[in-house]
Amino acid sequence: MCRANRSVPLLVGSAAGLATVTGAAAAGLAGLLLAVPSLQLAMKIIGSLYLVWLAIKIGRSGPPDLDVTMARPNSFLGGAGIQWMNPKGWAMGLGAAASFAALASGPLQLALLLGVTFGLAAAASLSLWCVAGMVLARLLKTEWQWRALNVVLALVLAASIIPMWRSG
Repeated sequence: MCRANRSVPLLVGSAAGLATVTGAAAAGLAGLLLAVPSLQLAMKIIGSLYLVWLAIKIGRSGPPDLDVTMARPNSFLGGAGIQWMNPKGWAMGLGAAASFAALASGPLQLALLLGVTFGLAAAASLSLWCVAGMVLARLLKTEWQWRALNVVLALVLAASIIPMWRSG
């Protein structure tokens, strides 16, 4: 479990980042993005380019270096920043704010409700991803197996951009 502990700052930062993105959307940023379509388009373009770059890096990578001296994973702020640049996270937060607005008496209450809910859900799902990574590190033995997994994950990441552009 010691390797998993190294991922905790990134995991917590990503959960907090998604919570704050969703909270910001619910607190009124959704109105700004809807009022300034060019800002929304810019976020989609920058986010899509980032995700394509990330997919290429994943697809070209080999097996992980499981040496205990490897560098520490990204930090809390790095994890939060990833979510603030994630166009799918923004789309989800904006959609949730629009869909569940009736659950709260105002934008700040909705921001708190959605932020906490999405933050806790993200922490749970990211914990499962972390555990899955540790299991894969034990199961996958050859470079070919790791490369195949990385290509599949890269293709799934790249394909996840498509619905964002189809929705408008």
